[in-house]
Amino acid sequence: MKTFGDVYTEENVAISGIHTHAGPGGYLQYLVYSITSLGFVQQSFDAIVNAIEQSIIQAHESLKPGFILFNKGKQIRQLFHFWEVENAGINRSPSAYLMNPEEERAKYANNVDKEMSILKFVDGENGNSIGAFSWFPTHGTSMSRDNKLISGDNKGAAARFFEDWAASNRRTTTTPSNNTSGIEDLMKKAGKIKATGGKRCSKTSSKSSKVRKNDGSLFVGAFCQSNVGDVTPNVLGAFCTDSGNPCDFNHSSCHGSDLLCVGRGPGFPDEILSTKIIGERQFLKAADLFTTATEKLTGEIDFRHVYLNFTDIEVAIDGNNVVRTCPAALGPGFAAGTTDGPGAFGFQQGDTEINKLWKQLRDSLKKPSEFQVGCQKPKTVLLDTGEMFEPYAWAPAILPIQILRLGNLIILSVPGEFTTMAGRRLREAVKETLISNGNGVFDDDTHVVIAGLTNTYSQYVATFEEYEQQRYEAASTLYGPHTLSAYIQEFKKLAIAIAKGEKIAKPIASPPDLSSVQLRLVMDPFGESPPNGVNFGDIQQDVELPKDGWFKTGSKQKPTATFWSANPRFDLLTEGTYALVERLEKQRWTPAYDDDDFSLFFKWKLDNTFINNLVTIEWDIPIDADPGVYRLRHFGSSRSTINSTNVYFTGASRAFAVF
Repeated sequence: MKTFGDVYTEENVAISGIHTHAGPGGYLQYLVYSITSLGFVQQSFDAIVNAIEQSIIQAHESLKPGFILFNKGKQIRQLFHFWEVENAGINRSPSAYLMNPEEERAKYANNVDKEMSILKFVDGENGNSIGAFSWFPTHGTSMSRDNKLISGDNKGAAARFFEDWAASNRRTTTTPSNNTSGIEDLMKKAGKIKATGGKRCSKTSSKSSKVRKNDGSLFVGAFCQSNVGDVTPNVLGAFCTDSGNPCDFNHSSCHGSDLLCVGRGPGFPDEILSTKIIGERQFLKAADLFTTATEKLTGEIDFRHVYLNFTDIEVAIDGNNVVRTCPAALGPGFAAGTTDGPGAFGFQQGDTEINKLWKQLRDSLKKPSEFQVGCQKPKTVLLDTGEMFEPYAWAPAILPIQILRLGNLIILSVPGEFTTMAGRRLREAVKETLISNGNGVFDDDTHVVIAGLTNTYSQYVATFEEYEQQRYEAASTLYGPHTLSAYIQEFKKLAIAIAKGEKIAKPIASPPDLSSVQLRLVMDPFGESPPNGVNFGDIQQDVELPKDGWFKTGSKQKPTATFWSANPRFDLLTEGTYALVERLEKQRWTPAYDDDDFSLFFKWKLDNTFINNLVTIEWDIPIDADPGVYRLRHFGSSRSTINSTNVYFTGASRAFAVF
């Protein structure tokens, strides 16, 4: 970052994704990752980049003396629970896991990693906890592929729950409810307050109405990914949608069709409930480890980072045998999808053959070279992405790998999704290398964690044995059967440099900048006006009261209001909110919940004319919500058809009683 000179660089900063599958797309530069979003979307890219930059600035400006505690779940029983994250992830490709050597599998109790690692950041001046980073592998696929809501999925839910829990623990006093009236009085008060109608407001009104105002003092709870490749949060297993029977074990299909085999989360059939449950399971374990953390990290802070061309790495196997990685390619198992999201008709996981029609379609795009066909075996090349450069590169070739050291903790930044066993092998290889080259600095108590999906994205990394079966993860292992071996070899080089305090050679290549050639088919929203006689922010459908005239906390009844609005893309209201639940405190409306909260839903659509915009706000009232008088508020912005100036507006629903 130019703001701070060379303090923060690509070498010592790791950008790691939680890997939600319910976020806006279009921010990666390679074509295969932007096809479904109709190309590159500048707004998506800018929102992420700007938020990362602002996060670094806020962190830098709040620097103070402190220390870090480390803890991790252990496979021991204490107070009738395991110090593991129980039932937050299962292996979605168990038949591929069984391809790994029996003696290797025997070293582990489970076919997924259940241990969570956590860092606890403590203010050195007052001893207050200011944040936590945890690593645990489970996919962000609790929300199904049919979901249309933007969500942080189970990792985002866990972060919200953890941060709320930490905030409640930091409060020294509790503000008592001002509404001690009975339900009759609350209903009477609410009945007098009607919808406000749409009104103009300032650009900052949304931000100032946030429940948690970001002034740099907020507790940060980060739930990071690890070796997540074959781990699904849909822990009830995969079942056929037509019969309800379990799916085929080897192919995760039903009657030969991958489309019928779908995983079930713990809240099945409610995917939002499943998201909440898996998020809560991670949060509860993180809170447990957080409160019991005692091991202080001490020692050097160090880092190594290098770019590598993964399409052509020589790998020494067993000392003498030399093999190579390949240009990127995807196999038919990739097209089959997974139990978290079935893919295209006509494919199954484990397929190594392509029918004539699909082969013709493949060849019309790019027929793989003979070298590529041989290099990728036993994968059959369905998409030869590493040899496709029209209109620009379809897949990455040059990738970053990175090691960060915080004393006795080693963080491996990997640019993809390692399967469970692939991650275990990488961790063990790096730890052994550090111990054997560290002159006593590193030992069995050195902690090694994998930070998955970090610094860029290059799909999956399966073991050599898992690659043989060509399930989804193997078919998506881009650089051939020796991809994992290449990672291990190159990470060991970084580990030696860390252990011996040596520098590494500067890379001879770095990733290309494809911003000037990106396809951009998503159009910016046009200027628009509300229907005649209507203002933006006006109510289209007000809150409908239950028969009793009031809403009960924790019930299935949801206060819902629909507003005339504009396209939300006119302004993403970063650090603001589109939706708000306000509570009447004496004579003043106070923000109670905003669209950061798991209980509040914001839904946008076009009306029946496909011209006018409607926004619906739904509130799933938490069981612990305070009794009182509430209303729903919407913030938005519009843009005139005459000029490009944004106009900001707001509107609120009728009031209603909650008890």
